[in-house]
Amino acid sequence: MSTLKVITEDFSAWSCCGEALQPTPVELEYMDSRFNVELPVCPKCGMVLIPEELALGKMAEVERLLEDK
Repeated sequence: MSTLKVITEDFSAWSCCGEALQPTPVELEYMDSRFNVELPVCPKCGMVLIPEELALGKMAEVERLLEDK
């Protein structure tokens, strides 16, 4: 499965646990479907940042498509 690169904004200025967030492939799951997406992740604790524009835009669109199936 390929990794989608959907982030256009630079999140290197954002930090967590005193570390800059790093673009990292993560696996998202919704309704038995899995997606590999590159998102900003804290290298120390592993917390993932899902930007508002992604959550309310593309992710919401994919949710609607999956729910309509």
